[in-house]
Amino acid sequence: MSGGLLGTKAEVLLSSPVWKLALYGHILIGSIALMIGWLQFSTRLRLKHVKLHRGLGKTYIMAVLFSGISALYLSFFATGGWIASLGFGSLAVFWVYSTINALLSIRKGRLECHRNWMFRSYALTFAAVTLRIWLPLLTGAFSMEFVQAYVIIAWLCWVPNWIFAEIYIRKYPPQFQLKRT
Repeated sequence: MSGGLLGTKAEVLLSSPVWKLALYGHILIGSIALMIGWLQFSTRLRLKHVKLHRGLGKTYIMAVLFSGISALYLSFFATGGWIASLGFGSLAVFWVYSTINALLSIRKGRLECHRNWMFRSYALTFAAVTLRIWLPLLTGAFSMEFVQAYVIIAWLCWVPNWIFAEIYIRKYPPQFQLKRT
């Protein structure tokens, strides 16, 4: 068996069209959310290019919903057993939940609440990056086996991000102008 994530998967899973669609859809569509999500925090974009902000926001929400649902499906097949499945499944649920709350908040005109939920959502989107930071640290610097590290990373990639988001939201309430048109 080769190393890495795909090297830990059974051939029957690797040949499943549904699993492959979920995996590659999660990666590709989730990448869109990762690439455009951070732009939404730009005050200049929000105030001067409201239509662009809304368009990117709708794209981000759709990307998270598709990628999050795919991630939830994939979590049932997570490398590392039920602990990893629970970690990645929880991430998927909280990711979709925070994004839906952001959408519902803006529809009700609750701008500060929307901003806070979007901050949480993007913190969870950023788990894709923190996973890729922690994995080489645990397998390289700490000499852990891939599967052992992956079980830890199933939680470590997102729980600190969520905690950071909560601290940031409480410590730095919005000090910027929000314009609703």
